[in-house]
Amino acid sequence: MLRISVDGQARTCRGRSRREFLQVGSLALGGLTLSRMLQAQESSRGMVKDKAVVLLFLQGGPSQIETFDPKMTAPAEIRSITGAVQTRLPGVNFGGTFPRLAAMADRLAVVRSFASGNADHQNYLTVAGGDSPARAPMGTLYSRIAGPNHPQSGMPNNVILPAEAVSPGLRLQQNFETQSLQKLITAGQHLGANFSFFDPSGGGELRQNLELRIPRARLADRRALLQRLDTFRRESDRTGAFDHANAYDQQAYDLLLRGVSQAFDLAREDPRVLGRYDTSGLFNMTEVNRWGDMRRSSNLLGKQMLLARRLVEAGCGFVTVMDAGWDMHSNNNSPRDMGGMHWLGPQVDHAVSAFLNDIEARGLSDKVLLIVTGEMGRTPRIGRNGGRDHWASLTPLLLAGGGLRMGQVIGQSDRQAGTPATERYTPRHLLGTVMETLFNVGEVRLASDLPRDVVNGASAGLTIRELF
Repeated sequence: MLRISVDGQARTCRGRSRREFLQVGSLALGGLTLSRMLQAQESSRGMVKDKAVVLLFLQGGPSQIETFDPKMTAPAEIRSITGAVQTRLPGVNFGGTFPRLAAMADRLAVVRSFASGNADHQNYLTVAGGDSPARAPMGTLYSRIAGPNHPQSGMPNNVILPAEAVSPGLRLQQNFETQSLQKLITAGQHLGANFSFFDPSGGGELRQNLELRIPRARLADRRALLQRLDTFRRESDRTGAFDHANAYDQQAYDLLLRGVSQAFDLAREDPRVLGRYDTSGLFNMTEVNRWGDMRRSSNLLGKQMLLARRLVEAGCGFVTVMDAGWDMHSNNNSPRDMGGMHWLGPQVDHAVSAFLNDIEARGLSDKVLLIVTGEMGRTPRIGRNGGRDHWASLTPLLLAGGGLRMGQVIGQSDRQAGTPATERYTPRHLLGTVMETLFNVGEVRLASDLPRDVVNGASAGLTIRELF
């Protein structure tokens, strides 16, 4: 039986009232209990569409040329080091490490005139919405409007998945990407801590609440925690403790003991599906992590994308998946000739194609919008060591699903893949596209209970118009 620590005293579920149990899991949202919070969130649902976003962020600055704009007719010092592969779209090539995505290009949209406008590793916030009036990542902005949890399932609405989220014992080395990740996780807290990222790899007030405030030492073994939750659930089902709960009490109970804990547990996934996602055999992490620019790289992206699918299927509105190691200068800190592309490129190709096939099989393609991008792009000209440096004027951007218009290349770069040759799309356009996908924006504009900067951030009016 699960023992819940309340005010330092260990108590069992036996003999405890439903009210006392729910108070243990109450969230710090202006004093609301979890049950009352879920009830209050119903009022926002008229603004919220039945959509979700998975943002795969390639941290470090992926090259626009080696990903989706290989420029094989350009001089040798410009064109893709990894070659090119023909896609299903006539005359359209992707970088040579993306054959699976090339084969499903009719289900994708690539924007070749997207530019982050900032060549800095701390630029996640700019790309993900931080230059909007709300000054917060898109996921946090979504959570502030839609509520921190889904009103039916109780699933957190704004989740971030670093590699550690699927491997609790993983201890990746620290580098500049670690600092960027830490800044990201705490960004947007001026909108309220409850709307910030839920990080299942550890930390954050929401995680503490979802874990029933059990002392941290007893959370070291997540599998043991799940076993305790299952034991408590069976006991409460046997005794009928929640038989007469109202709808919102029942949702709160499910949040604490059913769907949330199960959704985060990959052990519950069909092994055949897990096998289709698995990227652990694509490269040896020890070999890759010896390079300073790739110390946070992992071969776990497949599991991260599978967990993202499980979360959106369970009701999460916005999932950010972090894949590090894309800072490919080919200096003393990274392999020559952008050798990291031969590790990270095939992994993205495998994991993203598995994700898209999986959500299509589950009938979720129109519901889930996948975005793949990074904080910046790379210089058109290859350096003397065979790498590329930071570049603000073009940034790779791929989208799929969400009910948007796929099977197209939007915009063009110049002959050297250095600047947009057509209309320049910016992070503001990406933010507007995401908000238009997730919300009935007209309803958001009329909301009187939202801060004006949040309303303005969600309804700026700029979108990547070819997608609609």
